[in-house]
Amino acid sequence: MRPIKGYDKPFLSALLREMLLIRRFEEKAGQMYGLKKIGGFCHLYNGQEAVCSGAAAGMQRGLDRLLTGYRDHGHAISLGLDPKTLMAELYGKATGCSKGKGGSMHMFDYAKGMWGGNGIVGGQIPLATGSAFAQKSQKDGGATIVFFGDGAIHQGAFHEAMNLAATWKLPVVFVCENNQYGMGSAVDRVSSVTDLYVKGQAYNIPSKMVDGMDVIAVYEEVKAAMDTARTKFEPSFLEIKTYRYKGHSMSDPAKYRTKEETEAFLAQDPILLLKGRMEEAKLLTEDQYKDLDRELKDLVMGCVEFAEASPEPGYEEIYTDIYV
Repeated sequence: MRPIKGYDKPFLSALLREMLLIRRFEEKAGQMYGLKKIGGFCHLYNGQEAVCSGAAAGMQRGLDRLLTGYRDHGHAISLGLDPKTLMAELYGKATGCSKGKGGSMHMFDYAKGMWGGNGIVGGQIPLATGSAFAQKSQKDGGATIVFFGDGAIHQGAFHEAMNLAATWKLPVVFVCENNQYGMGSAVDRVSSVTDLYVKGQAYNIPSKMVDGMDVIAVYEEVKAAMDTARTKFEPSFLEIKTYRYKGHSMSDPAKYRTKEETEAFLAQDPILLLKGRMEEAKLLTEDQYKDLDRELKDLVMGCVEFAEASPEPGYEEIYTDIYV
C-alpha cells in the first residue's frame, strides 16, 4: 500500500469522491438496465474504480488522450464528462455524450480527451498506437493511454501495436486492467503466463505490475509512465491487478466465482481502503463520508431524471458523424 503522506486533503478527497460517484453511477445503471430503461450491452465497472481514477489524475488534461474498451463509464467520469450525458447515452437519448447513438460501449468526448470506448475486444489498442504516432509527428506535447482487459491481451493486435510502439518510440502507455476474468474464464485457464506484464518485455518495453485496488499506487505509476512517454517518447506497459464485482456484462450471473474469492476482494475494496486511510490520517470522518454518499446518490438520481426527460435522437441524425 502506497503511503498517503505528502498528499493533501483536496487531492485525496477528489479521488474518493470520483470513485464513489463511479460506484453509485454503475449501481444505478445496473438497476435501470434491470428495469429495461437501458438497452443493448452494458458492462459495469464496480470494483475497478481506483484504476481509472488514479490514472486520470496522472494525465495532463488538454494534452493527453485516453482510449478504452467497452467497460468505459468509469473512464469517462474520471475525465470529467458530465454524468448526466453519460446516463442519457445509456438511455439512447439525444442529450447523450455520443448523441444517443453509441450507448454503453461508446462514450466519447473529443475535447476532454476521451477518445472513446470500443466494442471490439482489443480494437482500441492499435487505435491508441496510431494516436500516439500522430502526437509524436505533430509534436503536440501529449501522450496516449489505452486500457484493455486481460482477455484482450491475447489478441494479435496487442502484440503488433506493442512492437510498433517500441520500434517507432511512440508516446503511449498500455494498461491491462487485469480483473482476473476474460468474460467467464479465469486468467490461469487461458494464459500460459499469468503475470501478464512480462509480455511487454518481449518488445523491450518497460513493464510493471501495479496494485489496482490502491488508487495512490495507480496514480504514481501512471503519472510516471505518462511523463516518460511525453518527454522521452518511450512506451510503457502496466498490468494493473484489479477485480470486478459484477459479471462480465448484465447477462452474466458470474456463477463461476466462489463466495470466498469475492469476499477476499471485497475486503480490499478500493473506495473503503482510501476512506480508511483518510480517516486514520484525520482527513475524513464517518459522518463526512455518509454526507458525501448521500450527495452522490442524489446526483446520480438526477442523472436518471435528466435521461428520462431527454428527447430521442431525430431521424436526421442517422447519417451525421458517419462520414468526415
